[in-house]
Amino acid sequence: MKIITICGSLKFEEEMKYYAEKIELEGNCVLSIIYPTKEKEKYSQEEINCLGRGHFRKIEIADAIFVVNKNGYIGNAVRKEIEYAKKCKKEVMYLENENT
Repeated sequence: MKIITICGSLKFEEEMKYYAEKIELEGNCVLSIIYPTKEKEKYSQEEINCLGRGHFRKIEIADAIFVVNKNGYIGNAVRKEIEYAKKCKKEVMYLENENT
């Protein structure tokens, strides 16, 4: 059993939920993002920072991250998460070929 943190753009929210469940059903423990309950503009900067710190902590706790890079898309925030995971010597897995 691995602890795996899901990373990806919120534009792929449904896909992230699907793969989180799939990976969990394969016998792993999944740490997922917090899905927003309101529009991004309605969050304070402090709240956004708190959620970001929490997600990076999930990367630290995990054995690996799983990047939901549908159609090869990796946004700037997810690139930073991948860089951080590599810096922390975590395995980085991708939905699609990382060179897509």
